[in-house]
Amino acid sequence: MKVKQIVAAGAIVALMGYLYTLPPKGLKPKDNESGHSNGVVAGRPSCPVKQVSVEAVSASAKAVIAPSLTTKIASLEDQLSKTPEGEAKFDVKRKLAQQWDDVNQPAPAAFYYLDLARHDNKFEDWLNAGNRFNDAYKFTQDTNVQPAYIANAVEAFEHATKLKPTNLDAKTGLGVAYVNGGAPSPMQGIGLLLDVVKQDPNNHSANLNLGQFAMKSGQYDKAVARFKSIIAQKPDVEAYFYLAESYKQLGMKKEAIAAYKKCKEMMPDPAFGERIDQFIKELQD
Repeated sequence: MKVKQIVAAGAIVALMGYLYTLPPKGLKPKDNESGHSNGVVAGRPSCPVKQVSVEAVSASAKAVIAPSLTTKIASLEDQLSKTPEGEAKFDVKRKLAQQWDDVNQPAPAAFYYLDLARHDNKFEDWLNAGNRFNDAYKFTQDTNVQPAYIANAVEAFEHATKLKPTNLDAKTGLGVAYVNGGAPSPMQGIGLLLDVVKQDPNNHSANLNLGQFAMKSGQYDKAVARFKSIIAQKPDVEAYFYLAESYKQLGMKKEAIAAYKKCKEMMPDPAFGERIDQFIKELQD
């Protein structure tokens, strides 16, 4: 199995492990005609944005991957430190961004893509930076770094949407960043995501995130509909996992077990399979 697949499986389990310990991030389950929250919880706490360095997040990322995978990264970091300012230095930063992508560590990759985007103002670099910052936010519980990830994601996606106003990937990413705390009201983000789905009803990322946000606001029936629509287009392990969790919260044990089993079939990793078996056993007891 590829490294990316193994890390992705672990990320899904880790995410779901703390999903229900988080507050609903400003959303409350009051439906409107679109089937999503129609209001926000007043007084969303604001966290100051701390300076977060690429060196700090790189050190944290190295701690969770195999030492053998850090060899090339360390070599490139050493090369970067010795390269004078100029285009050659940005070439090394691009290699570092791609190398961190190869080991599925979005936080350090995000900072390198952000440097590249600020330098060249290219749409793809802004989009890559924003997507990586959104992923970094999703996969960390460190409240010290989360505000920086959100702020940087908003910067990246707002630049991307200026360069390509009709691009749905950029609009989706900005919507997610807004819901995560990058806008005064998370409904600004939900509005963007709903607009993406209106233009492209089968948009995987927008539907997946709308489903996740529905879960966080306790709207599990709406979440089920989102994840089922994704699976109808192209089944994937993440959609099945969230579908299983939503069914579980609705008390639909039979359906949850069936969805968990699909997860196990699609991600044949022993550690992932053992965790899925535990979820199934809990429902059968």
